[in-house]
Amino acid sequence: MKILIDNGHGRATAGKRSPVWPDGKQLFEYEFNRAIARRVHEALTARGADCVPVVPEIDDIPLAERTRRVNEIAAQAGPENCLLVSIHANAGGGTGWEAWTSVGETEADSYATIFYEEAARAFPEQRMRMDTMDGDPDKEAHFYLLRHTTCPAIITENFFMDTEADCRLILSEEGRKRVADMHVSVLLRCIEYHRNK
Repeated sequence: MKILIDNGHGRATAGKRSPVWPDGKQLFEYEFNRAIARRVHEALTARGADCVPVVPEIDDIPLAERTRRVNEIAAQAGPENCLLVSIHANAGGGTGWEAWTSVGETEADSYATIFYEEAARAFPEQRMRMDTMDGDPDKEAHFYLLRHTTCPAIITENFFMDTEADCRLILSEEGRKRVADMHVSVLLRCIEYHRNK
C-alpha cells in the first residue's frame, strides 16, 4: 500500500494561524502541518513503508494541483492500493480531534475508523469529535480533496489552533510527537488492514 501524505496550506495562506497568545507564541498552520507530515513520512519510511509526500513545497499548492498529483500516483499504483491523508490543524473555536471523509459509504470510512481508535488511545484526555449518524465515527463532507481524488482520502484535523489549550498542545514538542506518533500507528495499521483484505 502506498501512503500519500498531504500537508494543507502554505506560508502565505491567509488566516491559517492562531491568535498571538499572551506569551507571544503563535501557531502557523502551514508550519505545523509540514512538521507533522515530515515526522510521519520519516517514521513510515524508516519502517519500510511506501510513503510519498504530495506537497514538498512550502508554498500553498492549489487543491486542483494537489488532487492531480494524488490521482497521477494512484493511476500508477492503483487507487485501491493508495491512501491519502491530509494533515491539518482545526479552527472555529472548538476543541478536540476529528477526521473527515467523502460523503457516503466508502473505503476511506474503514481507515478513518482506525484513525479514531488510535486517536482515542493516544489522546484519552481529549475530545474525539465524531458523527456516528451513519454508523461510523468520521465526519463527512464534499471537501474538494475528498471528492476529486480517486483513492481513499482522509483529512485529519489535529486540534484547534484558535483555542488556547488545544493550540498550546500542538505548539509543544510533546504534543507534536503525540500527533505524529498517532498518525504513524494508524497508518501502519492501515497498511496491515489493506494487506489482509
